[in-house]
Amino acid sequence: MSVTTPRVCVIIAARNAARTIPVAIASALREAEVAEVVVVDDASSDDTQHVARAADDGSGRLKVMRLDVNRGPSSARNAAIKASTSPFISILDADDFFLEGRFHRLFASADWDFAADNIMLIRDDAAADPTKVAAPCFAPEPQFLDFERFIEGNISRRRVLRGELGFLKPVISRAFLERHRLSYDENLRLGEDYELYARAVACGARFKIIKSCGYGAIVRADSLSGRHRTQDLKRLADADLALLALGNLPEGSRAALRRHERHVRDKYRLRNFLDVKAERGLASAAAYAFASQSNLIPIVRGVAADKLDALFRRAGITAKQQVPPMRFLMSATSGAKE
Repeated sequence: MSVTTPRVCVIIAARNAARTIPVAIASALREAEVAEVVVVDDASSDDTQHVARAADDGSGRLKVMRLDVNRGPSSARNAAIKASTSPFISILDADDFFLEGRFHRLFASADWDFAADNIMLIRDDAAADPTKVAAPCFAPEPQFLDFERFIEGNISRRRVLRGELGFLKPVISRAFLERHRLSYDENLRLGEDYELYARAVACGARFKIIKSCGYGAIVRADSLSGRHRTQDLKRLADADLALLALGNLPEGSRAALRRHERHVRDKYRLRNFLDVKAERGLASAAAYAFASQSNLIPIVRGVAADKLDALFRRAGITAKQQVPPMRFLMSATSGAKE
C-alpha cells in the first residue's frame, strides 16, 4: 500500500437526503486524496439525485447513480463499490461530513487494511452550521482492534449513550475485500457495517483506529439509521450465527460473538412482544412470552426496566437521557497538533 498518492473512492448511499447531501459531497471533494465520489440515490422520493448532481465541483470526480427500487444501504454501497475503481473505499453517510485533512492523517502509515478515526457526534440543533464546529486536537493513540474487542465494543449498555464500534467509518482496502470476497450483506438494513467489519477481522484484517477526529456525524431524531424494524434485529442476530459458523474463531472470540447474538436477540424478543401486544392484544403477547424461557426472561427484564425507569422519572429520581450538543465516539486525550 503506497502512502505517497492514495486514491480514495468516497461512497454515499442516500435516500431522501436532498437537504443534507450537498455538505457531504463538498466535504469529500475538498480532500486531495479523493479520486472518486459515488452517490447512490436509493429510490428517493425527493430531489436527492438532482441536488447531488448540482454539488459537482467540475473536477470530474463525482458520479451519481439512482436505484429505481429502494434496496437499503448495503445494496447501494455494493453497487457503488462495483462502479468504482480506486484502491481505497471510504463510506460517508448522506447527512454527515468529513473534517478537513482526514485522509492525510489516516494515510500517515501503511500498516492496515481498515483504518478508522474518531467521530464527532453533533446534535442537529447544536449549531447553525455544524461543519464549522472545530474538533479538539486529540492524540492519535494508534491501536489495532482484535475480533473479541470489536465484538464487545458493539454491545450497548442501558442508560449509556450509544457509541458502538460498528459506527466507525474506516477507509477500506479494496484489495482486501476482493481477496476475501467480502461485500455488504444485502439482507441487513441494520448493523450492516458491524457485520462487514466483523467478517473482515475474522479473515485477518488489520483494523487500525486512531483517536484523532476526522468524521462529523449529525445526530438527528429522524435519522434513517435511528429507525429500524423488528425483523431487522432478528436478521442481525442471525448474522451473528452465520459468523459463528465460520469455524476458525478461537473460543474467546466465539464467546464474545455469542454474547452479542444474545444481546441483539433479546432486543428482538422484547420488540416482537410489544409488536404482538399492539397488533393482537395482551393475550397473544403473553402466549408469545411464555412460549419459551428464552422469550420470557428478556421480555420480563425489559418491561420491568422500562417501567422502573418511568417510575423513577415521575418521582424525579432520574431524568430522561439527554443527548449533549457534541460528544465523541471514542474517548481521547488532548495531543499536540499533528
